[in-house]
Amino acid sequence: MDLTVVAYVIYLLISVALTIWVARTLSRNGKVFLADVLHGNEKLADAVNHLLVVGFYLVNLGFVTLYLKNSDGVADARQLFEALSVKVGVVLLVLGVMHLGNVYVLNKIRRRGLMEREQTPPVAPQGWMGPGPGQGPWAAHAPRA
Repeated sequence: MDLTVVAYVIYLLISVALTIWVARTLSRNGKVFLADVLHGNEKLADAVNHLLVVGFYLVNLGFVTLYLKNSDGVADARQLFEALSVKVGVVLLVLGVMHLGNVYVLNKIRRRGLMEREQTPPVAPQGWMGPGPGQGPWAAHAPRA
């Protein structure tokens, strides 16, 4: 078997395995974060989480397959490892950048929601009447007769 084909097979196995592992890890650990971003709506958080995972798979596996071609042939074991290190390294960097991008966007959404909650004034007490004019602890005392 040609070493270029061996490089392709090893690259695909490593890249697909890494993509699946990262997607599962992000999905499992991102549910709590998404629930916070979406104000505790668990059902919506699960749906958004699932959509993000599907998009993550599509983009990463698409990139992995597009990046498969090796313009230089692989002649020996050294070139095999060099080609694999470059390809897997680029895939890892793309996975990392995508992860940071997702976290950045979700954090912006989360902060906007927190700011909106902080700017909402509290509800005034219902049925409470303050002291009338001239009454209360800071009112001037009436002169004694």
